[in-house]
Amino acid sequence: MELQFPLLSKCGKIVRAHEESKNTDGALKMVLEEFPGGPDTFLIAAKFCYGYRVELTARNVVSVHCAAEYLEMTDEFGEGNLLSKSESFFHKNTLRNWKDCILALQSSEPVLPKAEKLHLVGKCLNALSMMVCTDPSLFGWPMMMYGSFQSPGGSILWNGINTGARIRSSESDWWFEDISYLSVSLFERLIKTMQARGIRPENLAGAIMYYSRKHLPGLGRWHGGQGGKARTVASFSLTPATVDQRVLLESIEKFLPDKKGKSYCRFLLGLLRVALILNVSQTCKDSLERRIGMQLELATLDSLLIPTYSDSDALYNTECIEQIVHYFISTESNLTPFSPSSRDLQASASPSSSSESLRKVAKLMDSYIAEIASDVNLKPGKIRRLAEALPESSRLLHDGLYRALDIYFKAHPWLSDREKEELCNIIDYQKLSIHACAHASQNDRLPLRVVLQVLFFEQLHLRTALAGCLNALDGEIAPAAPVPITALGDTASEIVQRDGWVTVVRENQVLKVDMDRMSSRVGELEEEFSKIKQEMKSVTKSHSSRSSPRLVARKIGCKLVPRPSDAQPESLNRTGSTPRASIEWARRSHKSKHSESFT
Repeated sequence: MELQFPLLSKCGKIVRAHEESKNTDGALKMVLEEFPGGPDTFLIAAKFCYGYRVELTARNVVSVHCAAEYLEMTDEFGEGNLLSKSESFFHKNTLRNWKDCILALQSSEPVLPKAEKLHLVGKCLNALSMMVCTDPSLFGWPMMMYGSFQSPGGSILWNGINTGARIRSSESDWWFEDISYLSVSLFERLIKTMQARGIRPENLAGAIMYYSRKHLPGLGRWHGGQGGKARTVASFSLTPATVDQRVLLESIEKFLPDKKGKSYCRFLLGLLRVALILNVSQTCKDSLERRIGMQLELATLDSLLIPTYSDSDALYNTECIEQIVHYFISTESNLTPFSPSSRDLQASASPSSSSESLRKVAKLMDSYIAEIASDVNLKPGKIRRLAEALPESSRLLHDGLYRALDIYFKAHPWLSDREKEELCNIIDYQKLSIHACAHASQNDRLPLRVVLQVLFFEQLHLRTALAGCLNALDGEIAPAAPVPITALGDTASEIVQRDGWVTVVRENQVLKVDMDRMSSRVGELEEEFSKIKQEMKSVTKSHSSRSSPRLVARKIGCKLVPRPSDAQPESLNRTGSTPRASIEWARRSHKSKHSESFT
């Protein structure tokens, strides 16, 4: 390329090459290898050397500055040279405006090594992080944002006059959409710079969740918070970055904040789901499982239902959930919740104790086992490992486990009694409520040995409940009773109310009173019958055999007296069958109340 005089007057690199060519007595020819910015940027530099008007913008200032430094267009070769002009524009215009700073940072991708060497990328990152992490009121007003001046109230100013127009959002997530157009490497560096400046953890998590949701398909439905508003992309005309999803996931996992929250836990479970699809490294997967395990009590059932993406026949990935439960048990959670002001990421209203968290996770796991139990390809060993992953003290009642096993037995009718008994061993029958016991005692899907054990503990529970109620009633009727008996009655009454036995106990008491009344009535009828029999004998002795039986009946006050040989059995059948039939009917009606399926 033959060079003309204007380039020699402005470019130090070309001047040196020209001096060297004079010594060789040859024409000046040079190849600009690895020229930053390519032909378009070189054209801008050449126009500047020839005196044409050059417009510097946020999109080209980084590449022009790199090209000017490459050609050594310093003030030594002309006052107000391109290097000093581009540097002045970068510091006075680009770094003071959020929009221009984002555009300059994104346009630095083609010349990133050179821009890094000149510290242009670092300056953009520091400027952006300062605008995000620092209260804008500290800078004084007006402040330049999105190319417009803003008043303290958020209105847009024009020549210092309040126009009344409002910016579209003044919330803390106004910048999420803008930085989501950066590449993974620049986004990671920006997040690290914000961390160094002390950004609030909820804002950091919100930005990461927004960026991940945008670039990882399928993650949107597991994002608990509200999505960002596309309010700046129209004015920016940003180009979406090309992102390697696996690199993105493995990168953002490293700088996720160590906090806990409901939607944040849901987001982590969504990340784990995508990680299994993308087949990320085992280290990344283990780290996600550990983060989830440390706040498992905040998870929901639908987010735990992770499908199997391997060649397994089972529908759900139970190994992953089992590992999460293991981290919950083995790892001491010292995570603190997000600040209460973060509406989308805040955890439960009050911190829960370790025992309360354990009970929540136990209830969640019982629901999870019941949900996956209908899978016909689910092996009994997986059910047992999931149920035994939590300690025995985590469950006050085993009704949830019984319900899950009942669903599993219904979906797997080909299981042998031995396999069913092995699974039923995980249930503590003493922790079954009276309703669960009543259902299990009539469940034909359970092995006979299990049913017998349930019946035994059901009788034990009923005796304890009845004794407790009687002691409580005695304490109410006789206030002057000894304190130990009253305390025992109160304790038994609490046990009865806890397990939901009050209704059944009352029914048993009513049934007992009815049976006592029937027994007394049977005794009265038998006594009356014996009197009638004795009177009939005395009448037969005092009269002759010609006396009419109907006259005898009128004398003793009966409407109809059968023959003496048939009187005794007929009277016995009539008086004895009715009370016993009533008792049997009462027992059958009591039993039918527990014949419905257990839910």
